[in-house]
Amino acid sequence: MPDPTSHLSPTAELYAAHVMPTYPRFDLQLARGEGPWVWDEAGRKYLDFGAGIAVCALGHAHPRILEALARQGSTLIHTSNLYQTRPAALLARRLCGFVGAPGKVFFCNSGAEANEGLYKLARKFGNTTAPGGRFEVLTFENSFHGRTLAGIAATGQEKVKKGFEPMVEGFRQVPLNDLAAVEAAIGPRTAAILIEPIQGESGIRPANPDFLRGLRRLCDARGLLLMFDEVQCGLGRTGNMCGWKTVLGTDEVLPDAVSWAKGIAAGFPFGAFWAGARPVPMPDGTSLPLSDLLGPGTHATTYGGNPLGAAVSSAVFDVIEEQDLTGNALRMGARLVAGLQALHSPWIVEVRAYGLLLGFELAGDFPVSAPSELPSLAMVRRLHLLGLLSVPAGARVVRLLPPLDIGPAEIDAAVQRVGEALG
Repeated sequence: MPDPTSHLSPTAELYAAHVMPTYPRFDLQLARGEGPWVWDEAGRKYLDFGAGIAVCALGHAHPRILEALARQGSTLIHTSNLYQTRPAALLARRLCGFVGAPGKVFFCNSGAEANEGLYKLARKFGNTTAPGGRFEVLTFENSFHGRTLAGIAATGQEKVKKGFEPMVEGFRQVPLNDLAAVEAAIGPRTAAILIEPIQGESGIRPANPDFLRGLRRLCDARGLLLMFDEVQCGLGRTGNMCGWKTVLGTDEVLPDAVSWAKGIAAGFPFGAFWAGARPVPMPDGTSLPLSDLLGPGTHATTYGGNPLGAAVSSAVFDVIEEQDLTGNALRMGARLVAGLQALHSPWIVEVRAYGLLLGFELAGDFPVSAPSELPSLAMVRRLHLLGLLSVPAGARVVRLLPPLDIGPAEIDAAVQRVGEALG
């Protein structure tokens, strides 16, 4: 019987035989990277405007990351959370400073875990303020909050839920930017509202500034938590360390809790969530800061906050601050938008961008190679042939998510490749 994998590369053969097919992976085997470039096993070079799906904030093999890995790796890698380490303490202080309000941080390993912490915080808050009665979290249509069982229940996309029924109880989705719908959905079981200030996986779709302000007012009036999922839009990508501040243009709205991951350590598996110091009334008549509500025994992680990851994360933020990479994200994002618009392509319906969180939407009749192929995937494959990596979002949006230290030459090269693919 012929070998069905005989046409594959050795790496692809190993994947076919031993790696679960949970991702529709492209037929690319990447071998190494440097700055904004990667090379495949055949030696072909690609400009990486996917950056590990907004993870590789400083590109590949950045010397400051390598130095942090070597220095901390030769000192102390892991201790467990039974002990305290200086790298985690310093990083926690820095993250609290990004929010700009009193609070505390819990470290974990991914965005899904960070959001899981938010769900538990909401339930603990609800059960403390109304024992047994409040546990529901309202989220939004087309949102994405991770692939855990609770994460897919929170996510507002039916495709991620199929086959995993019944859904975890306690999550309902409402339309984005419809404050009246949110208000109507709030009931006696509702404890919190969770929102991505800018939806990434559904194609760079922001919450309106007035909508975020309205959510804050609703949560204050109804005694709910307002929680922001900033896994993709946070920590510099939008030109601000807080994506919601980019949307608002100010820091007037303060959430009760925030989740982070992706670019937090530029490729090292790391995540965190922050909770503010809002007083929570306790059953005995006292109050406790929200940031202390998850006390000993209520939430834990083995690897989260390990000194190696914390040191890498701090090195990433050192570079972002020293080189003004939030400012660079705004400048290069504007250059990228202008370049795409200057193509005057009939195939581009709209360009949506917040700093270097950018997506361009393709026309519905964009040519594809097969009736079942999505326009976004067809475009991404065309860009592969031209040496540019990008990320599909839904049926018709292609995301461009370059490293935050990207330069004008690489921006212009990416625009040229997009133009060739559209032509």
